[in-house]
Amino acid sequence: MDGVSRPDPRKTAALSAALSGAVDLSSLRARADNARTAPAGGPAQPNAPTAPRSDSAFVVDVSEATFQDVVEQSMQIPVIVDLWAEWCQPCKQLSPILERLAEAAGGAWLLAKVDVDANPRIAQLFGAQSIPMVVAIAGGQPIDAFTGVLPEPQVKQWVDSLLDALRDRLPGIRAAEQAAAVANGVEPEPEPEDERFVAAEEALERGDYAAAEAAYQRILDMEPANEDARAALNQVRFAARTEGVDPSVIAAADAAPDDVDAQLTAADIEVARSQVDAAFDRLIAAVRRTAGDDRNRVRAHLVSLFELFPADDPRVATARRNLASALF
Repeated sequence: MDGVSRPDPRKTAALSAALSGAVDLSSLRARADNARTAPAGGPAQPNAPTAPRSDSAFVVDVSEATFQDVVEQSMQIPVIVDLWAEWCQPCKQLSPILERLAEAAGGAWLLAKVDVDANPRIAQLFGAQSIPMVVAIAGGQPIDAFTGVLPEPQVKQWVDSLLDALRDRLPGIRAAEQAAAVANGVEPEPEPEDERFVAAEEALERGDYAAAEAAYQRILDMEPANEDARAALNQVRFAARTEGVDPSVIAAADAAPDDVDAQLTAADIEVARSQVDAAFDRLIAAVRRTAGDDRNRVRAHLVSLFELFPADDPRVATARRNLASALF
């Protein structure tokens, strides 16, 4: 089928929830935006933009005005925030350790250094009672933290545990590690296969759609956020619906535009025959003609077809806009 493929198996790692949801990391955005857009004569932006240290791409100095920028980077790689001050002697012991580890990681995580004297709101944001304080952010949320000076091996162990927990959630970690391995002439080890996905795919290869569907559903029952399993389940259900269906249903649906079941089946067959735009147009037209439960059925079926394709597929983008127009 054109444009449709099964996702590669992925394992879902559990995140530490030590601080998750306890801190609103977006609370500095309004202050930052106001500072950036202050009119002439108004208050000036007090801090320099986020920028890497001159000798490092993996260590950045962060201000209140630019803190949200590193929070956004945490959608790709973990960001470890180092709260420090010039007068803090323990900070001067811990900061070099963090900087060495950030350099050695080669971009698998980012060290964001915050001078709490210059940026007190960030310290307040994390409820810092003492420094040094180190906070890990991933996916836009704080997930773990420690205070005080730890020996370098212990800090490294803490960072490594974060990377292990987040590697399958944040794509930048694995990409940085693979790039570093290639740069050092080391072939990266292949990802271990998830036996649950292997069992589901073997069932699919046998044509046992019921067993494949049950296998993917078991994964989702255990891991509701596993997008790979959800996408695979949707494609198995599609394959089961379309196998052995007579293509003449398309002509029958054209002759009976008010037959909702016929429209859904015809759209499936059109997608299976790579007539994707025709399938989407058919169901959007059905949305315009129907109401109530029938409309909801057609809309839900169309959305399930969207999920067979990459999110950036232009055909899907166009159909989503047309669907919104039809609904509203």
